[in-house]
Amino acid sequence: MERVAVLDFETTGISPGQGDRPTEVAIALVENGCIVDRFQSLMNPGRRIPAFVTQLTGISNDMVAGAPAVAQVMREAARFVGRLPVVAHNAAFDRKFWVAELQRLALDAHAPFACTMLLARRLYPDCANHKLGTLVDALGLPQSGRAHRAMVDAEMASHLWCRIGADVAERYRVGDVSHALLARVQATPRARLAQCFPPAGAALPVG
Repeated sequence: MERVAVLDFETTGISPGQGDRPTEVAIALVENGCIVDRFQSLMNPGRRIPAFVTQLTGISNDMVAGAPAVAQVMREAARFVGRLPVVAHNAAFDRKFWVAELQRLALDAHAPFACTMLLARRLYPDCANHKLGTLVDALGLPQSGRAHRAMVDAEMASHLWCRIGADVAERYRVGDVSHALLARVQATPRARLAQCFPPAGAALPVG
């Protein structure tokens, strides 16, 4: 599988449009089934973290008080990702913070995103639910620490991405499981998934 950037944010809330900002970002670069590089940083969001968010993530106002500003961290994160396609679990959430923060910096925010949650709904319909922790447990994937910390979640999503790629390759006899292919899969109703995969030897559609 091609190199991708698997991303996870922790934030002050759910909506950048309502003034919420990131408090932590982690990115794992994944290629051919392995994590090959990592980036992680706390950041000072410039606003208080609500108590219920601290209870969920373990990230407190004291922890981010001395952290670098969001702008600094996001410039570094954007350089780290470069032009790679991006993956996240519940990508709609992470993508809106990625786009909002890069647009603040007048940086390119148009990286294509794929979503391991949407893919899991297509490929593992019998799972009790499609939360990241549930999927990790159900599929026997590694878990390295507390959920809702960015690097732990990014690593778990990385292992899930690799498992999805392996399962698609085996189930549908696909040699090259690309980010673009899986983005098509996540947007296709489960009953029509076979249409994403051409007969052996046929070329995949572009775009």
